[in-house]
Amino acid sequence: MSLPARVALGTQHGKEAVIAPPLAALGITVQTAAIDTDRFGTFAGDVARAGTMREAARAKARAAAEATGLAVGLGSEGAYGPHPFVPFLPLGQELLLWHDTRTGHEIIETTTDDHPCFDQQTLALASEAEAFLSRVGFPGTAVIVQTAPAAPPIARGITDRATLERALAQALALSPSALIQTDMRAHRNPRRMAVIGDLAARLARRIATPCPACAAPGYGHLRTLAGLPCRDCGSETLQIAADVEGCTACGTETVRPRAGLADPAACPCCNP
Repeated sequence: MSLPARVALGTQHGKEAVIAPPLAALGITVQTAAIDTDRFGTFAGDVARAGTMREAARAKARAAAEATGLAVGLGSEGAYGPHPFVPFLPLGQELLLWHDTRTGHEIIETTTDDHPCFDQQTLALASEAEAFLSRVGFPGTAVIVQTAPAAPPIARGITDRATLERALAQALALSPSALIQTDMRAHRNPRRMAVIGDLAARLARRIATPCPACAAPGYGHLRTLAGLPCRDCGSETLQIAADVEGCTACGTETVRPRAGLADPAACPCCNP
């Protein structure tokens, strides 16, 4: 298995601080590319992300490779919003992508964060911000002030009271209310940076795992298969029955069944 000596990372938010060390342990140097990653989308919503998380990360990786002249690019992308199943709770999703421009071979790792530092509040008065600021850990976590969602930010990356007060005053002078939200850029959100670091460690382990068939790097988890049998009636349920591991270079796959049986409460036949 031959790994490149250098790879390019498309970031302007300091992600190399947590992505580079796990790859350095493999003998890979991460070179930061001087590209404007905000053009691929911003958390403030003033620049919409075009396409999926994977497509955005791929675009960053390709742009980084082109800017540096390196063959392999890395792209990181996150998405934060309401939890799809638990009301009033947020959920974070992170994706880290390795893209070889010569072959198109990609290695992708993803993770979810059930406790992200992600929040927002609409204010009619600047004084209403206090509980929000305490909740998100300001000034350790920076904030953004806008007049409304997707509006151009009055200010972003705010970590001091004076700047915050000016931004809120300006927003409230322009609009009946102001929107304050956590800055989700990695260098302004310690929680998100830590999650990206954990994901980078997982990606490094994956890169270090060669395919048993073709020896390409990145053999690992691809997807899960539903259909775990019910303990009582044996019918298939929506619970996970197996994990599929494989290689995205040659297509080799291995299905690894999970042990156990599903509780009848999760069975559409026993508990319709």
